[in-house]
Amino acid sequence: MNNWIFKDEPNSMVMTTKNIVEKKENILSVWHDFDDGMWQFLDGTDVKEEDAMIVSLEYIVGIDDSVNEVSDIPLGWVAWREQKGYPWKRQRVSE
Repeated sequence: MNNWIFKDEPNSMVMTTKNIVEKKENILSVWHDFDDGMWQFLDGTDVKEEDAMIVSLEYIVGIDDSVNEVSDIPLGWVAWREQKGYPWKRQRVSE
């Protein structure tokens, strides 16, 4: 992929929810976990274990390429927005 901007590979595993995969909800928060480097793409609600899904980073970008705007958040940070199309805010959550 010539235009791939994440440092992680397109086939990297990420966590998300069924509602995002089924395009019932928008991605409203992006977490880059400090301890294992995993990405989480969530809709801003509490995630139940049965709703969690593992997909590729490339799949998530295909669902909503605006996540490219936060591809540079460091480990231990979160980015969030009020609605799809709104600007992302960023904050460190842990080290």
